[in-house]
Amino acid sequence: MMRIRILGPLSIHHGTVEMTPTAQKPRTLLALLLLHHGQVVPVSDMMDELWKGVPPKNARAALQIYVFHLRKALARGTGVPSAEVARTMLRTVQNGYRLAVEPAHFDLEIHHRLRRAGGSAMAAGDLRSAAMYFREALNLWHGPVMSDVEPGTRIRAEAAALEQSRMTMLDYRIELDLKLGLHRQILSELAVLTSQNRFHENVHAQYMIALYRSGYRIRALELFHKLRRDLLDEFGLEPSAKLKEFHQSVLTLDPALDDAEVVAPPPRPAADLPEIPALASSF
Repeated sequence: MMRIRILGPLSIHHGTVEMTPTAQKPRTLLALLLLHHGQVVPVSDMMDELWKGVPPKNARAALQIYVFHLRKALARGTGVPSAEVARTMLRTVQNGYRLAVEPAHFDLEIHHRLRRAGGSAMAAGDLRSAAMYFREALNLWHGPVMSDVEPGTRIRAEAAALEQSRMTMLDYRIELDLKLGLHRQILSELAVLTSQNRFHENVHAQYMIALYRSGYRIRALELFHKLRRDLLDEFGLEPSAKLKEFHQSVLTLDPALDDAEVVAPPPRPAADLPEIPALASSF
């Protein structure tokens, strides 16, 4: 079975055989096809991505050569004849190409399924299952999306959207850990996250609450003041009203902090999906 990763460096393997292109343009082409796995990617989109909107006169011929080499690599790695690869895996469809590898352990598809399952469980009040789904999804990440690919505008935009999805899941997962009383267990993680995300107010608020509940009230206040200084120095902005309310609650030892909520749950359950933690853990 093929193993495909894009949540970090791009890689595609079949058993011990690696099929990831080393040349940059075929690598970028494969990345674009994988981001649209199972969907037709128009030739015009591919050329725009590969040549940053300024394709040369021989762009279509060059693209066909890159597709040929991708098919050859897939055939070599899987042992499937090239003609069969062209018919079933990397197909020419209308004025575009469609990559569909089944069955495959594909981290992006597993990520989406776990994200939706976690949202459904969270909205339904099953906090432990939701936290497990989100944790499994986050564990699939091994760095920035396709960090070793030279992106064009499409890959860059979709990578940014995936990164936002990751940060939203992280917000939810930390919120769930706080609701489950795991504030002490996540202090070290939150210390790293606030250092890496200096202006992320949700993460700072969650760290303040975790510190307060763990008996570190002074550190919680210091955290707020450091964020305030950073915001003023960098942007001339004050922290949000919500963060100021949390700061005031820490100052006054407000018992409401024992049940405070930083990130609200999803408004309604997503579509029910099967449990798949075993798939995620196989990466």
